Amino acid sequence: MSIIIFILILLVLVLVHEAGHFFTAKKFGIRVDEFGFGFPPKIYGKKFGETEYSLNLLPFGGFVKIFGENPDDENTNGPQKSRSFVHKPKWQQVLVLSAGVAANFVLAWFLLSLGLMTGLPSSVGALHDKYLSNVNLVVVTVLDQSPAQKAGLKSGDKIVSVKVVNSVGHADELADINPETLKNFIVSRPGKEIEMGYIRGKLTENISYTKLTAEQKKEGPAIGISMDQIGTAKLPFFKALWEGASLTWLVTKGTVLGLSGLVVGAFQGTGSFDSVTGPVGMVGIVGEATKFGFAYLLSFAALISINLGVINLLPFPALDGGRIFFILIEKIKGSRIKPNVANTANLIGFALLIILMLVVTFKDVMKLI
Repeated sequence: MSIIIFILILLVLVLVHEAGHFFTAKKFGIRVDEFGFGFPPKIYGKKFGETEYSLNLLPFGGFVKIFGENPDDENTNGPQKSRSFVHKPKWQQVLVLSAGVAANFVLAWFLLSLGLMTGLPSSVGALHDKYLSNVNLVVVTVLDQSPAQKAGLKSGDKIVSVKVVNSVGHADELADINPETLKNFIVSRPGKEIEMGYIRGKLTENISYTKLTAEQKKEGPAIGISMDQIGTAKLPFFKALWEGASLTWLVTKGTVLGLSGLVVGAFQGTGSFDSVTGPVGMVGIVGEATKFGFAYLLSFAALISINLGVINLLPFPALDGGRIFFILIEKIKGSRIKPNVANTANLIGFALLIILMLVVTFKDVMKLI
């Protein structure tokens, strides 16, 4: 089921991205030869009007084949050259290329806003308390080899009870559970076995229990988790649209910073693929998000959409950002880049992206073995 949901999410994201290119190109009178989901080899194609709509074997993306985007003699000098991308003004070319990215950001805004209308997890303090319900102390991260990990705690667990049972059977229980009180409770009871009750997944009445003892750190006893108070935010329509836009911006900013750190690390020799997830890893994440509910799935789809938009803006050949970069070069130099140079660069860029995808997919599979 996770694979089917992932493919459906990918289908929507790709269709929205490519529809941005498609409709903008049509608006400017540019001929669109093909609208494809997935990458060749082609499984099925049907032509409506001048455009063929195709389904391809590799379901990891999609494309719109715009007449003149890859210059050749036909679209440069042929009888329909007036409808060729290459003969349109530079500003129209940039708008066509950037429309897919814009569509991804708009989709993310819509998904996050819809999530906030239906009930989206939100940190206490991020929104007015009147919009929050069902507030819980939630485990955000769990350190490797920490007491919390050894006790079985995972990210997303909701801690609902904390206590220490002494030698005569009397329980010393934490009444008001929040990050500060839990930290103080642990620090003030070094060496004591702590019993925690938690709920995993959708809110149910089933509470699981585990026992752990804090390990002594330089700064004091610790169990190896970061935590936050998170509730369900349900906002009215216009408030949801505003907060959805704000959240889209914050996620986009975080994605850009994270990606730039990855790129800088690669050049410094400190980069790692461990934090990069491919299609196989995404299927697993979709499965986890589905367990937590529809709102989590919406926010995950929005996150992928934002990532897709940011990555496509990179000035790398074959990506939208790379093609826009070529147009800027042409504008500055006052003449076109030779078609064979541009086409070769885009072909090499596409091949490198496919190789990168295969490498990341291989690492995803190895993590599962």
